[in-house]
Amino acid sequence: MIASDQDFAPIAHHVREQVGKQGFMHLVGAEIAELGRGVCVLSVARKPELLQQHGFFHGGVSAFLVDNATTIAAGTARGQGALTAEFKLKFLAPALGERLICRAKVVKSGRTVSVVAADVFCVQDGVEKHTATALASIAMLDPASASKAKSPA
Repeated sequence: MIASDQDFAPIAHHVREQVGKQGFMHLVGAEIAELGRGVCVLSVARKPELLQQHGFFHGGVSAFLVDNATTIAAGTARGQGALTAEFKLKFLAPALGERLICRAKVVKSGRTVSVVAADVFCVQDGVEKHTATALASIAMLDPASASKAKSPA
């Protein structure tokens, strides 16, 4: 069964509300650029605090974007909470530019574990350069357990 956009609207609202409570998203300055069923695009603008000593985006920023975007994508696919179980991240090129973008898409939406692919791009002078790729296993939370957890925010 394919859900209509109308069915997705409350899920999108909930995700944006919950992600808005993540202190690290605010600290880094990341934002949801696109959100759909099984899809999440996060981006972050260049600022000195996110760079390593050579002026490239720090690898940890790419890893954070992969971690968050893959989990969000998995959660939107099934309309439930999710946590990263593991991910494999391959750096392809230094991330030099004005903005870092991570596009995550669900490969297989499972009841207990979902598989999500993600690609990270750096934008410089309007041109995207593929800087990292990842594959993640995302643990799906059952709604009863997820509702018991209290947000620290």
